[in-house]
Amino acid sequence: MAIKRFERYVWIVLSYTIIVILWGAFVRATGSGAGCGNHWPLCNGEVIPRAPMLETIIEISHRLTSGLLLLLIVGLTFFSFRLFPKGHIVRRGGVLTLAFVIIEALFGAVLVLLELVAHNASLTRAFSMSLHLINTLVLVGVITLTGMWVRGIAAPDFKGRGRLLTWVIIGVVMTMLLGASGGIAALGDTLFPTTTYADGLAQDFDMTANVLLRLRVLHPVIAIGTGIVMVIVSQLIAQMRPIAGTRAASRVLLVAYVGQLMLGSLNLVFLAPIPIQLLHLFFADVIWVAFVVLIGLALQREA
Repeated sequence: MAIKRFERYVWIVLSYTIIVILWGAFVRATGSGAGCGNHWPLCNGEVIPRAPMLETIIEISHRLTSGLLLLLIVGLTFFSFRLFPKGHIVRRGGVLTLAFVIIEALFGAVLVLLELVAHNASLTRAFSMSLHLINTLVLVGVITLTGMWVRGIAAPDFKGRGRLLTWVIIGVVMTMLLGASGGIAALGDTLFPTTTYADGLAQDFDMTANVLLRLRVLHPVIAIGTGIVMVIVSQLIAQMRPIAGTRAASRVLLVAYVGQLMLGSLNLVFLAPIPIQLLHLFFADVIWVAFVVLIGLALQREA
């Protein structure tokens, strides 16, 4: 019973992590990242700001939700050691989850302290955000794998998986690039809004435009390439391990990817309204979780 409750706890932590990610995107989209100035962990030099502005409230709420996530993951790590023996893969999952959420918090602190928020349009901000998003993907992936290992999925075994492993690595790398390019595209949409689709398209190909806008065109290209790789990997896995779990994850991945392409198109046509941006990001998280589930099932050690 304790293991079953812990498994539910891990999936709750995963769900809450995605909520925190979406709220972080809302902070960026509303330009509220500087709501506490360049102070961290204090907010404008105070523990509780007096008469805070809306941007400050949004930023503080993100810090509070992120702090709660850290506490939840500390609990995850603690119970992974309490419930599983030395050397068990779940313990390693707990440690990795804690490590990546701490890195996540440090990224957030650095962005605030170096003022790489709000209206900052530098390449330094774009690069920092890209690393931040890649770490976020890794964090979500590790929590997902930990939940699978608690459920009883065996630890990964890479021996004799040459062709499949190659495709998996390509898929993971391309997903990381897709996340990074998506962050840059969303940042460009936020910092340089336009009033018409034609103006936005002209920005993308204007050699005098900010580099964030010129990099924005890479995102749809990488999205199409990543989708093709994911379909190939899911088909390979379905052939090698034709079990219910892989079939279900493949279907979720395919449906979510089609929905993601539609949302990306709507983002372009309607000039990236915040609700569609958030829904687009949510679908990206669903696709990544489904892909990680497929990888975990495919690479698990043979019984």
